[in-house]
Amino acid sequence: MLVKIYTDGAARGNPDGPGGYGVILHYTDSKGTLHEREFSRGYRRTTNNRMELMAAIVGLEALTRPCRVELYSDSRYLTDAFNQGWITNWISKGWKRGKNEPVKNVELWRRLLAAMEGHDVSFIWVKGHDGHALNERCDALATAAADGADLAEDEGVLA
Repeated sequence: MLVKIYTDGAARGNPDGPGGYGVILHYTDSKGTLHEREFSRGYRRTTNNRMELMAAIVGLEALTRPCRVELYSDSRYLTDAFNQGWITNWISKGWKRGKNEPVKNVELWRRLLAAMEGHDVSFIWVKGHDGHALNERCDALATAAADGADLAEDEGVLA
């Protein structure tokens, strides 16, 4: 089964300010019926890259059986980590990059790798939100979560 996951993290330009993630899953069941699930959560003191990672994790963890997954993200960092082989290089260097610089958010990268197990995942970069209404909705979900009362004190907690 093909599942399309659309993600967005909305740090709104301030890595120390409020932000949130939004995730939409689209899939068609064996009867040909299209289904959709939405998730959102607000976070404090975090960055857009971190929220994109959390959005991808939450989307993948929501899957109950192995699937072919197309994960759409406007985060070049997230998509290039897999499409350009960065993550393989980081792991081989003991989670280091460049000139022995530590990779940030290693716990989230590991959790994403664990969430990907058993799935055939393709990462697809979406330039901004041009022409991608679902990604626009994810951004709206992320912003609403950031502005709402569900801001998490502990940015490491995922629901």
